[in-house]
Amino acid sequence: MKVYFLRRLMLVPLTVLGVTFLVFSITRVMPGSPLAKQLQAAAAGTSEGGGGGGKSEGGGLSEEQIEEYEREFLSDKPIPLAYLTWLGLYPRERLHSEAEWKPTKLGDAVSEETIGTSLVEDPESEVLVSLAGTGRPVLVKREGETITWARYVDLEKPRAEWQDIAEDGWEYRYETPVERLEAHQRREGEESKKTVENYLPRAVVYKSRISGLLQGDLGKSTVFGEPVWDLIRSRMPVALYFGLLTTIISYGICLPLGVLKAIKHRTLVDNVSSILIFLGYAIPGFALGALLLVYFGAIKPIFPMIGLTSEDFDSMGRWEQVKDLAWHTVLPLASYLVGSFAWLTMMMKNNLMDNLAADYVRTAVSKGVGFHRAVFRHAFRNSFIPIASSLGQLITLIVTGSLLIETVFDIQGFGLLQFRALTAPDQMLIMGTLTVASFLMVMGNIISDIIVALIDPRVKFH
Repeated sequence: MKVYFLRRLMLVPLTVLGVTFLVFSITRVMPGSPLAKQLQAAAAGTSEGGGGGGKSEGGGLSEEQIEEYEREFLSDKPIPLAYLTWLGLYPRERLHSEAEWKPTKLGDAVSEETIGTSLVEDPESEVLVSLAGTGRPVLVKREGETITWARYVDLEKPRAEWQDIAEDGWEYRYETPVERLEAHQRREGEESKKTVENYLPRAVVYKSRISGLLQGDLGKSTVFGEPVWDLIRSRMPVALYFGLLTTIISYGICLPLGVLKAIKHRTLVDNVSSILIFLGYAIPGFALGALLLVYFGAIKPIFPMIGLTSEDFDSMGRWEQVKDLAWHTVLPLASYLVGSFAWLTMMMKNNLMDNLAADYVRTAVSKGVGFHRAVFRHAFRNSFIPIASSLGQLITLIVTGSLLIETVFDIQGFGLLQFRALTAPDQMLIMGTLTVASFLMVMGNIISDIIVALIDPRVKFH
């Protein structure tokens, strides 16, 4: 059995990689992609603000600005290479700076009054680049289509003694007009009207950094403007809180109730409890939440209407915080619980009734075993096996929560975070939440197998 579970654990990374690569590819090719949404929003904001400088395209965005968005969303790379970059196996370019070779003496970032002399001896082979982040000027020299060196400008030293920027981890490359045109045509498609004459050769200076999923970096959310991992981590306590409460209360009530209904089959207790649990099952949790919110939050304001804590929660004492949290929990917890009672209770009842009618139970009773001992020592264990097969999936349910209930009560949980990631759409947030959810789903399946193997002695894994 150990070998079996070891093989299953070894398949977890491959499964997660397959799921994330599939979703990553879909987000790149689907209409209304995250990059397209972000470009539209940026274009609208730029046009309202009076347009941008440089070679502006539709909506007032310059081509350099669009290229910056493409690098951020990894859209400037083929899908396999972009996925490896997101995964953290391929470096991505940061602090990207560029300048075109054109008839000029000085770059835009350095004035002639500041330098006091002309730095560019040959405009055809030299160009000044202003480093992103610091604005420090760098002189780049080429021979043909190859950059021979790039050095920090230091007026106190001769040019030959200037420090090469590669010593500080900077990298550089030469971009031809053809390469720039191909990148533009890939982005614009058939709508592109530019030719190679619209572009000049360009020096690109940048720093490479490997940073992705394997390094604990899930990127930055474009909707919230925060690191994705920080957003997920901040929502986990809320999801775990409601998930654990729902699980404990559901199993603590439904399992004994299922046993009672099986023993008291077709009695008043069985009939009344069946009516109540199926009535609750017929009411969606979010609909019940809305009704409870209107009645107990507005008409008879007994419980708080929204949120999980009061505004002055941080200034309360420990006991007051516990009471405030419990008071805010009542209505959403009732909405979480209402749908889970029917399935779990009836599953327990039906399985137990089948086992009570089995030959081994009748044989045990006929040999003098008490009825209650036969129920709880023999039939209950076998009846719990089908339920145990789904226990591992509780991990996923505990964390993901319920989108609709979180929306009704304005609870900032993991389900609402996933919904906002999809509707934005926010590619980095989609990938981050999906990675967590898919990992938990796979681990939940393995945990279910372990639980079944521990409960059912007939199960043998090879």
